[in-house]
Amino acid sequence: MNVKNLRREAQQLRELWSPKVVGRVNDQYVKVAKVQGELAWHAHEHEDELFLVLAGELVIEYEDRRVVLGEGDFHVVPKGVRHNPVCERECLLALIETVTTKHTGELEIAATRSIAEQLGAEGDL
Repeated sequence: MNVKNLRREAQQLRELWSPKVVGRVNDQYVKVAKVQGELAWHAHEHEDELFLVLAGELVIEYEDRRVVLGEGDFHVVPKGVRHNPVCERECLLALIETVTTKHTGELEIAATRSIAEQLGAEGDL
């Protein structure tokens, strides 16, 4: 059996806002990320997105409210809803997303990573 520690996997990342696929459950990828600052306002038209905070604090900004997540908290961003993840200090995350979910939806920015880039050397799990 292959055992992975999400926090340790996230700590090893070098780039901010660059998710890495560490597992797959049916049609969902389990990803980790190291983040700080803000990513960008975006939406995923056809997929929900789960954020789980492994360390630190993350704010998910919506157009009408903010959701604050601490260590151990998770939140699901509903499909089609514009959101912007933000954190003042470094934060470690796990993400659970459908395998078709694009990093920043249809928005292309410098930080956008393709699914192939997120898979890295792991290939298709």
